[in-house]
Amino acid sequence: METPLLPDPQTGAGALIVLPTYNEAENLPRILPAIHAVLPAARVLVVDDESPDGTGAIADGLAARDPRVAVLHRSGPRGLGPAYLDGFAWALRDPTVLALVQMDADLSHPPATLPALLAALADWDLVLGCRYMPGGGVADWGLHRRLLSRAGNRYARSALGLPLRDLTGGFKCFRRSVLARLQEEGQLSRVRSAGYGFQIELTWRAWGQGWRIGELPFVFPDRLVGTSKMSAATLHEALFEVWRMRRDRDFGRG
Repeated sequence: METPLLPDPQTGAGALIVLPTYNEAENLPRILPAIHAVLPAARVLVVDDESPDGTGAIADGLAARDPRVAVLHRSGPRGLGPAYLDGFAWALRDPTVLALVQMDADLSHPPATLPALLAALADWDLVLGCRYMPGGGVADWGLHRRLLSRAGNRYARSALGLPLRDLTGGFKCFRRSVLARLQEEGQLSRVRSAGYGFQIELTWRAWGQGWRIGELPFVFPDRLVGTSKMSAATLHEALFEVWRMRRDRDFGRG
């Protein structure tokens, strides 16, 4: 069996980073140079949800000056999940994309970790950035947020039977083949989670197909600029979606 091509973890050649944005006008001009400082050949797709603060226009300006940057303007249903799914569909139409990385635009997913994520694809099909393993952690979070995050991860892990420590995180690296097969089998079109439940559901669907999933530690700092998109509503949605996934699995409807 021929060994699949993988991106270069030193330059990022063959990698595409999907960067969803909503009101990230201050952060976007900071994160793109930070990404290219560690992966100079990586491409970045900014997926903007009609940000009222002008993020989309800023992204267009940056893309006009840098051929490594592309912009996808969305006018459909807003949300993290739909933004990523549209970004994945865009990327999979390009056969030169060998791996896809999903990360936040607010610098809470440190670009310095990107080379290690890409290198880990030599051993895994999907690599999760993990806050809850030796070497990982969170910074500048209050006790309430720490407890909510840990409890949500324990609940999802227990309900779905997944031996992974950070199911709710959004810092991930996929071999192209993982997302391509999920797309071919109609799994991506069945994803219904729009918020943080999306992170759990995509990993759950990849696990169900038998892909090898590993975790890599990183420290998650809180955003310095802008406001968090996390709310009680997004947390409740994630908890409900875990229950739905468990129900669908039990009844063979996943």
